[in-house]
Amino acid sequence: MNKVMYLGMAMILTAVAAGCGESVRSGKAAERSPQACGGPGWVLRHVVLFAFKPEATAEQVRSVETAFCALPSKINAIHDFEWGTDVSIENKAQGFTHCFVVTFRSEAGRAEYLPHPAHGEFVAVLGPHIDKVMVVDYWTREGK
Repeated sequence: MNKVMYLGMAMILTAVAAGCGESVRSGKAAERSPQACGGPGWVLRHVVLFAFKPEATAEQVRSVETAFCALPSKINAIHDFEWGTDVSIENKAQGFTHCFVVTFRSEAGRAEYLPHPAHGEFVAVLGPHIDKVMVVDYWTREGK
C-alpha cells in the first residue's frame, strides 16, 4: 500500500472512529461517540466500491449494476440507495470503478440486509466478475 493510500485510509478510519461523520465534516472536534450515533435524524451509510476483473464484459458489468439496483425493491431495510461510476480526474481509484451507497436507519437494518436472500442472490451475480471490493460504513445526519 503506498503512502498516499495509507494516509487516505487512515483519514477515513479516523473519521469513522471519531463517532459521526457530521462532526468531522463540519470541522468541529468529535462531539459524539459511535454509541451516540443513530436514532432520530441519523442514518447508517454502507459504501461499497467494486473493481471488476479485466475480462468482465460490459454486459456482465451491467448485469451486476442491474442486480444491485434491484435490491431496494426487495429489501425493506434499505432506506435509500444511490450509485455511480468513477469520474475523478485524480487517477487514484486503483481500479475501483463503481460506488454504491446503501442507507439504513439503524444497525438492525444493516443486520437484516447482509444475510437477506436477495443480497445473497446479488452476491452470486457479482462473484464471477469482481476483482476487488471495499466497504466502509459510517453514521451521518440524514440529508447531509
